Amino acid sequence: MKISDTEQTMRKAIDATANNFATIRTGRASTSLLDRLNVEYYGTPTSLKTLATVSTPDASTVMIQPYDRSSLKLIEKAIMESDIGLPPSNDGKSIRLNIPPLTAERRKDLTKVVARLAEEGRVAVRNIRRDAIDTIRKEEKNSQTSEDESRDLQEEVQKLTDKSIQQIDKLLEAKEKEIMTI
Repeated sequence: MKISDTEQTMRKAIDATANNFATIRTGRASTSLLDRLNVEYYGTPTSLKTLATVSTPDASTVMIQPYDRSSLKLIEKAIMESDIGLPPSNDGKSIRLNIPPLTAERRKDLTKVVARLAEEGRVAVRNIRRDAIDTIRKEEKNSQTSEDESRDLQEEVQKLTDKSIQQIDKLLEAKEKEIMTI
């Protein structure tokens, strides 16, 4: 059982949580709002970033310029069907998403969403810990490691878990602060 493998897997869980946080809008325009958006293009779900250039010309606008103008209506439809909650404005060449300032109620809702995403990240880290400790115990049972080594490895996995959950909590705190900042 390699501790480095467990550490690497926990790092991936933290990174996934951070990426999920990036898709939550905070009142400022960000191209990451559209990272998970797929467009039904010729019958195939295709990532928006492969169909168009996504930019932020100013702090409250996201601009989408498709490489193929025929995909404009498809992109607009995908945005309207998504959970982004922003109406697209189509001018025939590009699509603009105007980001309105967040209301106090919407900010509270977003902090709940972010808290849920953080908890999902913590659960993922705990599942990784459980799997690692199960592996260590199996190795001990099969006499591949001694009882002392097993205990030391389990303690090390627990320390990694605590450290990873602490990182997720820091990410959560920073994102909540970003959301609540007007």
